[in-house]
Amino acid sequence: MLNISKWNLIFVFSVCLLGLYYFIPNFYGKSEVTALPSFLSKKQVNLGLDLQGGSHLLLEVETKTVLKEESENLVDEIRSFLRKSKIKYTNLGSKIKGAVVTIKDKEKVDFVKREIRNNINKEIIISSEKNKVTFLFSEKLILESRNRTVEQSIEVVRKRVDESGTKEPTIQKQGEERIIVQLPGVKDPERIKTLIGRTAKLNFHMLDPTTVELAEQRGKFPPGTFKAQNSDPTAYEKEFIVKKRVLLTGDRLKNAAATVDPQTGRYVVAFEFDTKGAKKFAKITTENTYQRLAILLDSKVVSAPQIREPITGGQGNISGNFSANAANDLAVLLRAGSLPAPIKVLEERTVGPSLGFDSIEAGKKALIIGFILVIVFMILRYKVFGMVADLAIIINVILLVSLLSAIEATLTMPGIAGIVLTLGMAVDANVLVFERIKEELRSGRSIINSIDLGYKYALKTIIDANFTTLIAALLLFNYGSGPIKGFAVTLSIGILTSMFSALILTKMVVSFWVLKFKPNKIYIN
Repeated sequence: MLNISKWNLIFVFSVCLLGLYYFIPNFYGKSEVTALPSFLSKKQVNLGLDLQGGSHLLLEVETKTVLKEESENLVDEIRSFLRKSKIKYTNLGSKIKGAVVTIKDKEKVDFVKREIRNNINKEIIISSEKNKVTFLFSEKLILESRNRTVEQSIEVVRKRVDESGTKEPTIQKQGEERIIVQLPGVKDPERIKTLIGRTAKLNFHMLDPTTVELAEQRGKFPPGTFKAQNSDPTAYEKEFIVKKRVLLTGDRLKNAAATVDPQTGRYVVAFEFDTKGAKKFAKITTENTYQRLAILLDSKVVSAPQIREPITGGQGNISGNFSANAANDLAVLLRAGSLPAPIKVLEERTVGPSLGFDSIEAGKKALIIGFILVIVFMILRYKVFGMVADLAIIINVILLVSLLSAIEATLTMPGIAGIVLTLGMAVDANVLVFERIKEELRSGRSIINSIDLGYKYALKTIIDANFTTLIAALLLFNYGSGPIKGFAVTLSIGILTSMFSALILTKMVVSFWVLKFKPNKIYIN
């Protein structure tokens, strides 16, 4: 029988009030919402690239660089093996996809081929011509390396974009070596592009005490060293002689943050190593006290401090002539990690807000027209019940927008289409219930009994219909990308809010009306 329980009433009112709580901030601009009272939500629905404009980037990962590095590593492994085995060789060098070496003793060529194949943990194809031995990476290894490099690059780009504060970016793979990046609402695309494009490979070396001037006078650099430029062109020391051996890499960084040095008042980047990195850093600073440590970012010296005492806490600072933005950007790069390979920007497009404004206006028009038509039809068709259904539609839209705001979802044009579709679907459940009530009335049952049975018997049909649609929406979200996911999100949330409004809200309103006014007849066409 029809009844309105106290807990059911509390639940419905709580959901509606919570919906209004997240719905109201969407009437304010991005700058205005921060001024709202602290007890109000600051979350809003974010607009996608097609609605608010922004930046569109097409990137290409230079995977050949990784293959080149792997080829050089292979050369090092071959050199180490030949020296250990005391085999004389010449012309050892790397190729784009492998290495080549000439063995002086022809009788040892087969031995070298067999032992290197057994000792090197890589899928390589080994061939020989007289004394010349060629080592080439297999196609499988090249493909795996390329895919791994692109996936790692996507993850690093995603971390950097997220750290920059950009809401709901779209970052996805295109083809074999390309990445699409869509940044809604980005007002400084050059800064983001710089963040994305930097390799950000951080290495710690020791400085050689020899100055560049002295080495050039002698005509040679000390063995095991190389010349590195200062990242700050205005600094007094323009160049350094750096020892080649990498003592520690940025892979061991746990955190990095921009801060102000209390002694100098300048911006520095404070970093912290993980447990293993901290132990290694402590060992380095203990063994090299009073020597200079070179901190290199992308092969340029960003800082070269003197180690005054052992640093055992695993923390340190990168000092330099940093501005606030430069220090923050460097901290973002270090937290996100280095790119496995350089990235090249192939295409850059800026989407203006005018296109988004036109899209929003068109979406609003479609939403309003659809809303009015549905409301008019339901009133003409179902009278009082139609007005109840119209109330459910209004509540449904409020709840839908509030849920999108709560999760700070990004609304795109397909998302607007999903909302318009939800309006049509919102009344579907009510129509099923009302038609079932009509059948029960025709069979001679009382009004209260007809309404009770109408909701009871239509429940299974409504759940089945919405559940199958929800499955389709979830599949779209899982396998779709970009705008398709936006459509799937609004559709999924719309299905859930529609079921709430149809099965719980409208039943409570109808029950209240019948029990309060006790009508003798119900007019349903």
